[in-house]
Amino acid sequence: MSVAHEQHSGPWTIEDVLALGEDRGQRRELAGEMLMMSPAPGFKHQRASSRLWNLLDAAAAEAGAPVEVLEAVNIVLPDGLFIPDIAVVDAEAAAKDPVTCDAEAVWFVVEIVSPTSSGRRTDRLLKPPYYAEAGIEYLWRLELEPAPALVVAGLENGRYADRIVAHEGRRTRIEQPFPVELDPGALVRQRA
Repeated sequence: MSVAHEQHSGPWTIEDVLALGEDRGQRRELAGEMLMMSPAPGFKHQRASSRLWNLLDAAAAEAGAPVEVLEAVNIVLPDGLFIPDIAVVDAEAAAKDPVTCDAEAVWFVVEIVSPTSSGRRTDRLLKPPYYAEAGIEYLWRLELEPAPALVVAGLENGRYADRIVAHEGRRTRIEQPFPVELDPGALVRQRA
């Protein structure tokens, strides 16, 4: 059963959002009791997500990390439900094939910053405190504009602190939680 957006009144709950069902055309997330909807990402975003997923999946396998690298999964937070672009999740939790994943099972999340002003505010300002409150150890933020850059932040005293900034044109090695090497520019570059 699905609940139409127009018919809903009052605060939203995780159950309300999940009852809306799957919609490949938009993401529905919950910040507190507020429903947030965003359209499907553009080509550059999807290209970066797919390539980064491949790199992370290969790096996790090579390191023997007991994780699954997943795109666009429902992560349940203490005060919301977010769908990060990529989530690296404990393999045991993923093996249960759930619809949602509790934040405790998440090693780290990746947000690819949307080019819209509201998307930039959401990815840079709104989501990080929710992820931090949930205790997710690492937050990666891939900036697409003005030039590709990856910001790797780690949890320190309940907040994220930037630890590595990787810029376009330079291969950067990230050691934690497992080693991976990348050039942010290569993630978005269209193949000839």
